[in-house]
Amino acid sequence: MSNNYIQNLIKEGEHQMLDFKFEISDSKKIARSLVAFANTDGGRLLIGVKDNGNISGIRSEEEKHMIQTASDFFCKPKVAFEAKEWNVNGKTVLEVYVPKSKYHKHKAPDHNDTYKVYIRVKDQNIIAHRILLKIWKYENNKQSVKVTFTDAEMFLLKYLNENKKTTIDEFMEMAKISKKEAENVVVNFALINLIKLEITEKVIFLSLFDDKIE
Repeated sequence: MSNNYIQNLIKEGEHQMLDFKFEISDSKKIARSLVAFANTDGGRLLIGVKDNGNISGIRSEEEKHMIQTASDFFCKPKVAFEAKEWNVNGKTVLEVYVPKSKYHKHKAPDHNDTYKVYIRVKDQNIIAHRILLKIWKYENNKQSVKVTFTDAEMFLLKYLNENKKTTIDEFMEMAKISKKEAENVVVNFALINLIKLEITEKVIFLSLFDDKIE
C-alpha cells in the first residue's frame, strides 16, 4: 500500500500542492515551504525524494525534528502539519501534510532573514505581492468594498474587454494614474470578482473574471 501511495504521488510530479525534498538541511528554507502551502491551497512535502522523482529516503532522524523546528521557530505564526513515515522498497519517505490556513497569513525568513509572506505558485514558493496582502487584509477584516466607476476604472474594464490581459504597470501608464491609484483599482475589482489575477514570480497579470463584459 505504501509503495503504491507514494509512487502515485511521485507520478504527479511537483505542482502547486506537492513538493519533493531530497533532504532537510535548513529549517529556515523548509519554513518557507510550510508557510507557502499554508497560505495557498495546502499541500504535501515528500522528504527523501529527489526532484526527478527518484526515492533516496531520509538520511537521519534529525530531518524529522527540523520540520518541527521550522514550524515552531521560523514560521510566524506556527504552521500546523501532520507527518507520516512510509517504507518504500526499504527506504523511508517522510510525508508532511500542510492544510490550508483559515485565519492567518504566515511568514518565514527570506535569504536576508527578513520575514515575508510566501505563497505557492505552480511548483515554486514566492513572496506574496503587496496586492495580495491588501486583498487579504480586506477579506480578513471583512471590510466592505465601495467601487466608484471613474475614468480609470472604466478604462481598465474596456481595455481588458478588448485585449484580454495587462499588468498593473501597463494599466498605470496607459491610464496616466499613480501606482497607488492603479493598485487600489485592482484590489477593489479583485474583491468584487470583476477581474482575476494571474500570479507569476515577477509580475501579476490582470484579466476579466468573465471573458466579456457586455
